[in-house]
Amino acid sequence: MHSDDLSPPPRIRSAVWINAQIRRCSAAAIPAAVVRKGDPDAGSILVKIYRGRDNCSVFTAAVTMEGKRGWMRATGPEPVDEPAADAYIERQCARDSDLWVLEIEDLRGAYQLEDVID
Repeated sequence: MHSDDLSPPPRIRSAVWINAQIRRCSAAAIPAAVVRKGDPDAGSILVKIYRGRDNCSVFTAAVTMEGKRGWMRATGPEPVDEPAADAYIERQCARDSDLWVLEIEDLRGAYQLEDVID
């Protein structure tokens, strides 16, 4: 790669990233399930983290103005109740047939997404 090459780094395949998160959760005894499979190569991903009926967050991949990749809270800055999280996911699935949805039940708060953008 040349120093003047401003192209973004290659993206990891969606299915590979999902499988890595499932293994990571399994190793930490955190229940996780793929509730919707999308395009294995380039499908967008939603991650629902359930920490209690009134404490859910849905994250989506995002890119900052500086080009940094990370995860953004799609349901807003504060946790929402589970029906609100599920309604958001349902709306997104209706728009994107290639969308993946990963649900993580983490009542202990042990799971953290890397590179969360606030």
